[in-house]
Amino acid sequence: MYKLLIRPLLFWFNPEEVHYFTFSAIRFISKIPGFSSVFRAIYVIEDKRLETEVFGLKFKNPVGLAAGFDKDAVLYNELSNFGFGFIEIGTLTPKAQDGNPKKRLFRLKQDAAIINRMGFNNKGIQAAIEKLNQNKAVLIGGNIGKNKLTPNENAVDDYVICFEALYDYVDYFVVNVSSPNTPNLRELQEKAPLTKLLQTLQDLNLARPEQKPILLKIAPDLTNEQLLDIIDIVNTTKIAGVIATNTTISREGLQSENKEQAGGLSGKPLTSRSTEVIRFLSQKSNKSFPIIGVGGIHSAQEAIDKLEAGASLIQLYTGFIYEGPALVKAINKKILESVAQ
Repeated sequence: MYKLLIRPLLFWFNPEEVHYFTFSAIRFISKIPGFSSVFRAIYVIEDKRLETEVFGLKFKNPVGLAAGFDKDAVLYNELSNFGFGFIEIGTLTPKAQDGNPKKRLFRLKQDAAIINRMGFNNKGIQAAIEKLNQNKAVLIGGNIGKNKLTPNENAVDDYVICFEALYDYVDYFVVNVSSPNTPNLRELQEKAPLTKLLQTLQDLNLARPEQKPILLKIAPDLTNEQLLDIIDIVNTTKIAGVIATNTTISREGLQSENKEQAGGLSGKPLTSRSTEVIRFLSQKSNKSFPIIGVGGIHSAQEAIDKLEAGASLIQLYTGFIYEGPALVKAINKKILESVAQ
């Protein structure tokens, strides 16, 4: 129904406007008595065999919603009714910011992809905390970044503010230094500044009675040498793991008319590269840390491919938009089939 009726209708309109319209529609429908239960009956699979423990957290299933979809933590309770095992909010910054000028979100229909240059648009950390106070037992990841106007030499301060403020409201943290849409942000992926940033957060983490897992989200555009540096940094700072990968700046092989738009590319064109990065990190690190695999998952088999490459968990974003919520259920069913074999 989604791909035949709903998606064609939504894809007639501006993608950013459709995003907010869809949020409002889901929120409205979910308030009608019984509809949340209907969604759960259709999409949620409850099965002990899907449960997995990663970096000390117990996930009902390994399929999560990636950051960027529910930036401000306004719909995570409702989105969990589509079968996700966890929801990642953000990217959040200390202060609210509008992000980059519109238009900034583009569909590439021929490529089953999206280009975005949103620029960490969000309402700020405190607005998200107000929403997180309403959490109904959803496992939440908090994706954090820096404000656009904060220079890189002061970036650590922004991440510390977000870490300290969010600590009591999320189950794990994701340090985002890999978005291509904040000027100079990716420079923080270099070994020295990245080690300093992660070690600062980990020191704060270790000073608390109970620690929260800290993960690093990396770009798919890193070289093998840079990926080896990432492995070294993770092992040195002893953070919990890596999310591979964010969006790419590559435009190789694209067919759609919007292919020259600036920003980060997500969707099917990223499928192979993100899986390659997962496999490289897993093999070269001797599986010394967990990996969350994300990028170009549009089918159950593509999810299995990432798990077999070394991912412990996976996340959807663009695939969820193109394939609809049935994709979450299809992946969980495929996982159960592989367990039964």
